[in-house]
Amino acid sequence: MKTQQKSFSANQWHAVSESENFNPLNAQLVLAFGERKCLELTQPYDYIKSLYPTAEIVINSTSGEIYGDSVHSGTIIVTAIEFEKTTVRAVEIPIENYLQSAKAGEEIADALMNDDLATIFIVSDGAKVNGSALIAALNEKTKNKIQISGGLAGDDARFEKTLVGLNQNPVEGKIVGIGLYGKKLRIGHGTLGGWDGFGPEREVTMSEYNVLYKINDKAALDVYKEYLGKYADELPGAALLFPLSMRENEDDEPVVRTILSIDEANKSMTFAGEMPKGALVRFMKANLDRLIDASGTAAQSSLEPFEEAPELAILVSCVGRKLVLGQRTEEEVEAAREIFGEKTTMTGFYSYGEISSQNANARCELHNQTMTITTISEK
Repeated sequence: MKTQQKSFSANQWHAVSESENFNPLNAQLVLAFGERKCLELTQPYDYIKSLYPTAEIVINSTSGEIYGDSVHSGTIIVTAIEFEKTTVRAVEIPIENYLQSAKAGEEIADALMNDDLATIFIVSDGAKVNGSALIAALNEKTKNKIQISGGLAGDDARFEKTLVGLNQNPVEGKIVGIGLYGKKLRIGHGTLGGWDGFGPEREVTMSEYNVLYKINDKAALDVYKEYLGKYADELPGAALLFPLSMRENEDDEPVVRTILSIDEANKSMTFAGEMPKGALVRFMKANLDRLIDASGTAAQSSLEPFEEAPELAILVSCVGRKLVLGQRTEEEVEAAREIFGEKTTMTGFYSYGEISSQNANARCELHNQTMTITTISEK
């Protein structure tokens, strides 16, 4: 397995890294992560196709690009992958609204399932999809036996629209599933938030998709403000500092949900993921050092299948973490690099949702406010 990376910044393309003896004509997969307005202005597909004519090319918008051990804005990072013993297949499914999410997951699984399927990597529109329903359908179709990871496309902190494309310039309303096939492939996953929980768990007693109306039969926003104390006056911006952990059932591992907006009139909160009735929620708060440490822990977890450093690491972190960490954002990328060492090619993006299992034996979930890492090598 070999890789080549190029970046677009300051209106020109730059070489970033390249494995020895990499042949662009043999690349089977290209991942291109870029800021939405930069993608719209540059329309990079034709250029990328000219470099890697036989590859499946996946392009998506971001809330920040990860490469060169740093976090970038207003750029594009292209990572071309030349596998030696692995086959690649990709499928693109259109989506008009979140109600079609489960059907999209079923169609992706049907298109990619095969006896030698090793993993599925998902790159989805981040504005129109119900990520929870998408992943639940994929889990059911694959019987929880296929490792699934990926992320929802971002749009900085604008939340206007997100773009995804397979073998074309990216547009709104697309979900891409990438299947990697072969017995020589090794895949690792790691995901962790690093948020501190406080207060008791409470039950969601009224909700609709990702809008939370009542917790323990009290108006959700009123309960939330009670816990925020002095920070309540800083809403909605302060919501990024206080996400919620959520468990659909008592036996489930908790996942984190980002608060996107609040509605003072309805006393409700809108989240970047489903908040089903009957779920158990708990308030969380930011500790910057723990957020950064969580990135290193996620990287360490992703090394479990490997005897040596992985050849490629794809980092998908949440836009909420980037906004909370501010000038310290690069430290979470540096924490991952310290674990991997210099031999691992790193790429990634800041997202509107992260897709990964909690551990090697758990079903895949949609996460918010986590650092999620997928590691890849060929044996």
